[in-house]
Amino acid sequence: MTTKLFKFGDRALIHLFNGFFFLTLLFAITSPNIILGDNKITGAGTTLFTTWLLITVVAVVVCVLTYPQFKQWWYQVFIVQKLRTGVLILGAVVLWQLIFVLNVHPPIGFDVGAIHQALTDTTSPDIKAYFSLNYNNMPILLAQLILSQVFATKTWLFFDLVTVVLVDLSALLNILSIRVLARKKVAAALYIHALWLLIFPMIIVPYTDTWVLPFVSGYLLCYIVLAHSQCKWPLKLVAAIGFGITIVGAYFMKPSAVVGVVAIILVELLYLLKKKPVNWSAMLGLVGSSILVAGGTYVVTNHAISQQTHIQVNTAREIPAIHFIGMGVSGDGGYNPKDALKMAELPTKQGRINYSKKVWLQRLRQKGVGGYLIFLIKKQRNDTADGSFAWVKEGHFINQAPKPHGKGFAGQLQQFVYLYGTHLGDLRFIAQAWWIIWLILIAFGWRQRTKIAQVLRLMIIGGFMYLLLFEGGRSRYLIQFLPAYLILAALVYSDSFAFFKRVYRWLNAIPSRHQIQAQTDKKANTQV
Repeated sequence: MTTKLFKFGDRALIHLFNGFFFLTLLFAITSPNIILGDNKITGAGTTLFTTWLLITVVAVVVCVLTYPQFKQWWYQVFIVQKLRTGVLILGAVVLWQLIFVLNVHPPIGFDVGAIHQALTDTTSPDIKAYFSLNYNNMPILLAQLILSQVFATKTWLFFDLVTVVLVDLSALLNILSIRVLARKKVAAALYIHALWLLIFPMIIVPYTDTWVLPFVSGYLLCYIVLAHSQCKWPLKLVAAIGFGITIVGAYFMKPSAVVGVVAIILVELLYLLKKKPVNWSAMLGLVGSSILVAGGTYVVTNHAISQQTHIQVNTAREIPAIHFIGMGVSGDGGYNPKDALKMAELPTKQGRINYSKKVWLQRLRQKGVGGYLIFLIKKQRNDTADGSFAWVKEGHFINQAPKPHGKGFAGQLQQFVYLYGTHLGDLRFIAQAWWIIWLILIAFGWRQRTKIAQVLRLMIIGGFMYLLLFEGGRSRYLIQFLPAYLILAALVYSDSFAFFKRVYRWLNAIPSRHQIQAQTDKKANTQV
C-alpha cells in the first residue's frame, strides 16, 4: 500500500511540474523579448549587435558540422578538456562582471534606494515610515550597515561589488552541489553558470533578490550532502549545522526563499513511504542538530534585529501578509500603488488586515471561478515569461536620468542596461534566448526522477504557486529560486539531449513520400 502511495505521489509531482513548466516554456517562447528588429510591444528593438551575434553562432555551428579539423578542435576543447575549459570560461566571466560593475554602478530606485538612503538618513519621516511598513527589509539594511562600517564606505559601487561576491558564491555552492551528486556533470554546471552570470545584470542591484541566493544555494548544498548516502557522517554533521544556519539566513533575508525547505520536507515524507531501511537514530540526530542550530540562530538574529538602534521604527505599522495576497489578485497580479497607499493610511494593524481581506474577497468574487483561472494563467505568464527578470521594468529602477550619459566604454555598456539605451533590446533578446534554452534543458529531462531532482522540481512548483497567490506580476521574483533551476538543469540536461536524439532517430525512421512511392512502384513491378 505504501509503495503504491509513493508511486502515485511521485507521478503526481512530475505531472504537476510538467503542466506548470511546459506552460512557462510556451510563455517564454512567445515573449515579445524574442522579437528581432523593431519591437512595437516593448519599444526596445534589437540592433546589428544581435544580428552579428546570431551570424557568429550560425557560423560556428556550420563549421562544427562541415569542417572536420574545426570539429576536432571543438571536441577537444569543449568535450575532452571540458572541465578545464569550463573553469577558464567561468573565471573569464567573473572578470567580466568586475569590469561591468566598475563601469556601470548607478543608484537604484524603488526599495533598494530606500535601503541605501537609510544607511545615512535615519531621521526622515518617509524613511521611518518605509521601514515601519516594510519591516521585512530591516535585515538587509542592518547587513549593509555592518558592511559599510567594516569597510568604511557606503557607495553604490561597494554594494554592487558585494552583490557580485554573493551571486558568485551562490554559483560556487551550486557547482559544489553538482560535484556531490554527479562529478561527470560538473563541467556542464560550469558552462550553465557561466552563461547565466554573463547576462545577469542584476549584480548592480544590491537587494534581497540577489543577496538571498547564497543562503538558498547553501541550504540546498547542505541538504544534498545530508541526503547523499556516500558522504561521511562527520561531513553530514557539518551539513546539518549549515542547513540550520542557512535556512534562517534565507528566511530573514527573504522569507519566501524558504519555499525550498517546504519542498525538502514534503519529498522526504513522500520517500518515507518507500520500503527502504532507515537509520532512524542517525537521521533523528542530524535533524535534531539542524533544528537546534536553526532555533538558536533565529533567536540570536531576531534579538539583534529587534534591539537595533540605527533607525526608529514602529513595528505595529508593519504590512500584514494578507495585503500581498490581496494585491496578488489585482491588475496583472503585481504591485498596486492604491493598496500600498491604503496600508500607510490605516492606523491599526487590524484595520490593515480587515481592509486587505475585504479587497481580496471582493476581487475574487468579481472574477468568479472561471475568471480567476484565466487570471492565474495570465499571471503565470507575467511571473515567468521574461528571461531578463523584468530588467528596468520596476518604477524608478535606475534612480537617475534613464538615458545613458556616460562616455567611452562605460557609455557603451550603459546602452545595454539603461531604459532608453540603444542596445536594451539586444540585452533582452539575448537573456530571453538563454532563458528559453535553460527551460528546454529542464523541461525535457523528466525521465530523471531521483529524490534530489524531485525536490528541485517541487521547489520550482512552490515558487510558481507562491507567486500566483501573493504579489507577483514580473519575473524578478523568480531570482530567489534560480539555484533550483541551475542545479536541475545541470542534473537533467543529458536526459533532455537523449530525448531529442530519440525524436531525431524516430523522425529519420519515418519513410518520406518519395520512399513510399518507390516502395509501391517496386511492389507493383514485382507483381507484374
